[in-house]
Amino acid sequence: MADRHSSGAELACFVLGVAVGATVALLYAPQSGRRTRRYLEHRAEEGREKIADAAKDAVHRGRDLYEKGREVADEVADLFDRGRNLVGG
Repeated sequence: MADRHSSGAELACFVLGVAVGATVALLYAPQSGRRTRRYLEHRAEEGREKIADAAKDAVHRGRDLYEKGREVADEVADLFDRGRNLVGG
């Protein structure tokens, strides 16, 4: 549970960092407008890739948690049935 919150916070910090970095780059850019745009496009692409990777990781973790939950639910159901058979039988 803490991992999910931590990943969300990391992603929010990353996005905030990209926005601040882009703003600073625009304000203090020693390059021409064309070079600055290319730089920002490159940084934005890196950001998109990192967000896509984070989303894939979140989906993978979600699937793992789902499978673990199903296993636990199956075990609990089995124990319940065993207990019912002991009491009733």
